[in-house]
Amino acid sequence: MPLASLLFSSPLSSSPCFPRRGPSVILCSSVPIRRNANLRRRDLVLLGLTSSFIFSGPSSDSLAAVSSDQDVKMDMLMDDINAYSFLYPIELPDKNFSFKWVESRKPERYSSAAPLSPDARQRIVSERVDMIHNLVISVSIGPPNLRFLKSNDKSAWKAKDVADSILSDKSALRVTAGQRMAESSVLDAHSDIVGGEPYWFYEYIVRKSPTISVQEPNLYRRNLAVTAERDGYLYSLNASTLSKQWEQIGPFLEKTVASFRLLPPTENYVPPYKDPWRFW
Repeated sequence: MPLASLLFSSPLSSSPCFPRRGPSVILCSSVPIRRNANLRRRDLVLLGLTSSFIFSGPSSDSLAAVSSDQDVKMDMLMDDINAYSFLYPIELPDKNFSFKWVESRKPERYSSAAPLSPDARQRIVSERVDMIHNLVISVSIGPPNLRFLKSNDKSAWKAKDVADSILSDKSALRVTAGQRMAESSVLDAHSDIVGGEPYWFYEYIVRKSPTISVQEPNLYRRNLAVTAERDGYLYSLNASTLSKQWEQIGPFLEKTVASFRLLPPTENYVPPYKDPWRFW
């Protein structure tokens, strides 16, 4: 059975983790995403367009015509270095609408990945952004924070504690874990069993303004995330957009989060604990 079929025949896909009316999914073959050859990772860093930073432009007016009830065409990212996969939206055929994804961080091993905080516990191993529509999808890896996940038995972990563990290690500023958590509010958290393993799902908002040029007090980034554990490390996918366009974009991000899976390791798999000194 093709992997794409397996992804949507699991218990999770038959009982969506975010029970709202969303778009149906049309799977397509995994084809290379068109990339702007002139837009390099260095340029993105200079622009501040990574998940650790914030967007500086307004959302696209083209989203006004987007409805969450329409079919969405999706493609698959499969990272054999870190052994995971997920689907992401690329097109709404009925509306002639295309997402403008750019791969800002190609999949890489944990030891060489960009840290999310000064202590370098959580690190981004892959990331793609849609600058036109203010979207970010990223995958990070890091060890559990023992302040919240004290048990060695992951089946006993609560979804809210897993969310707090991830968010406490997620800040580009030199602040305490409590201050990092104060930047975010968890709206929902729950778990599900997928393939015999627990997956923890959570939704949260980031309070600090998501734009540089437009300081709107009620404008923030809304995030959906899922975390799974392997080899003593947490693998987390995070998808976010601006709060004001959540009704149009949120249901498509829910599909992405629900599709995230840890895959059986291949010969290309590099566990996070291997060669921690290596940065290439």
